[in-house]
Amino acid sequence: MNVLFCSSEVKPFATSGGLGDVAGSLPRALRNRRVACRVVMPLYGDMKQEYREKLTYLTNFNVPVGWRNQYCGLFELTHDGVKYYFLDNEYYFKRSGLYGYYDDGERFAFFSRAILEMLFYLDFAPDIIHANDWQTALVPVYLNLYYRHIEKFRNIKTVFTIHNIQYQGKYGMEILEDTIAIGRENAHILEYDKCVNFMKGAIECADKVTTVSPSYANEILDPWYSHGLDDLLRQKQYKLCGILNGIDTKGYDPATDPALAANYDTKTFAENKPLCKKELQAELGLHDWPVPVVGMVTRLTGHKGLDLVRHVAQEIVNNGLQLVVLGSGDAEYESFFSELAARNPRSVGVRIQFNPALASKIYAGADLFLMPSKSEPCGLSQMVALRYGTIPIVRETGGLRDSIHDSGDGEGNGFTFSSYNAHDMLNAILRAKAGYENPEGWQMLMKRAMECDFSWSASAKRYVEMYDQVCRLW
Repeated sequence: MNVLFCSSEVKPFATSGGLGDVAGSLPRALRNRRVACRVVMPLYGDMKQEYREKLTYLTNFNVPVGWRNQYCGLFELTHDGVKYYFLDNEYYFKRSGLYGYYDDGERFAFFSRAILEMLFYLDFAPDIIHANDWQTALVPVYLNLYYRHIEKFRNIKTVFTIHNIQYQGKYGMEILEDTIAIGRENAHILEYDKCVNFMKGAIECADKVTTVSPSYANEILDPWYSHGLDDLLRQKQYKLCGILNGIDTKGYDPATDPALAANYDTKTFAENKPLCKKELQAELGLHDWPVPVVGMVTRLTGHKGLDLVRHVAQEIVNNGLQLVVLGSGDAEYESFFSELAARNPRSVGVRIQFNPALASKIYAGADLFLMPSKSEPCGLSQMVALRYGTIPIVRETGGLRDSIHDSGDGEGNGFTFSSYNAHDMLNAILRAKAGYENPEGWQMLMKRAMECDFSWSASAKRYVEMYDQVCRLW
């Protein structure tokens, strides 16, 4: 089976979040299951020179963008056994950062159309094109409208994955013809709530629509989570499913992580994890008391549940826990956590920054990892925390519900709460604290957490099964 995986970001070449992690890991796992998976992404201007030097130029061609034809260069690179294609247009992609420009709609309409045009110049014929998020949502739309009559494209199936339904690619109707080259007779494919909606087009045209966890696939049928697309998704529910993401278990490994004061595994964590905790407390100026450290590595935005933390943060500290927060985002949360640390300098450590090394130290040095998200399509941090033997406390939503199960029955791997309520969250934290105070039981819980398998191998198996189903359609 041949799969072309389309993404606007791919780790390690260019990434801003979870999509890049998935696009950097899943294709490798698919190849390990004998799926011939190749990846295509834009050639961004700030791609690291070490990778740029390894690119091989293949050809160039023109891409229709509205009434214009735009240059596209095609490059390739093989990395970790996976072949990557890079589509080059300096006007669209030689910029700082990946997103946030006034013409993002035009940039990614170009990218989506270029993905299909490049197939004329390759000896690779995909059975499935797997598009991801709104930036590649026009691929199945363009395929159905403009390429199905061509023999090379006639039997290609399409899969579209929603990583976060909040970001849909919504623009005014005026871009329909001049920018994305779709006539008024086909406007119904993209039009939703009087806007052009890229994601809506993919949901209409793709053969299969997936999300990054089973629970999220159900949640987005509810207006609370759908950001307006619930009615459409209920109509297309027959093509919707959820597959839980995995994590890169080689990249996240406490046995080899160079940032840690002491490396450890399931046999040595009892001796060495406390050394990581001691270093974390020292680096952040906290008391080296034997109390539970609650860690958070997160974007400081509202949907991460930070208003719940804000409501009871002082109570967390007053109950004899320490709190460590790493991240950046909305000014109101940056200010709150900074002020909280100033009031409690030996119990609260806050760093408003992006710092991967410190993130590793928190995963390893904390005892508990807090994720009270309002919504969480999948979440990776809770899986990383488990890998490091740090016990998650999560709200039961999306992928958090699918990956973390309450240890109250003696079999789970964390602590959970269901309602979006600050004191329900606090109760889960205090239950975790009570568990921490039982050293023998806590050691068993930590070992069970570290033995959880959230590798991409398990997720890739489910993707292969889904691809097989799609290939049997029509």
